[in-house]
Amino acid sequence: MILAAVDDLFFKSKISTTAKQLGVAMKFARTSAELLELSRAECPSLIILDLNSRAVDPLATMGALRADAGLAGIPTLGFVSHVQTDLIDRARAAGVTEVMARSAFAGNLEQILKR
Repeated sequence: MILAAVDDLFFKSKISTTAKQLGVAMKFARTSAELLELSRAECPSLIILDLNSRAVDPLATMGALRADAGLAGIPTLGFVSHVQTDLIDRARAAGVTEVMARSAFAGNLEQILKR
């Protein structure tokens, strides 16, 4: 199961549609608390974060994930505009496993979900 925290309706729809086509189980969290709760309950194989999310503070959520011994090892992937270099650096410092540009994320979504 893959867990995602994505506000953008275009990306949420694209992720959902691609996951269904591939037969990949997906869940979406609407808040940081929900993401942490689902992570504990479901032990996802990957957490996808829209680093521009307004509903889920991705960097604070990463801090909580990495501070929890039971969740610290879950791979994370954050996507963001390639011009937001400061946010990219802060995401990496917060422990996001992989950070990629929105366009690269969209273009490689099928391969990402198949991992």
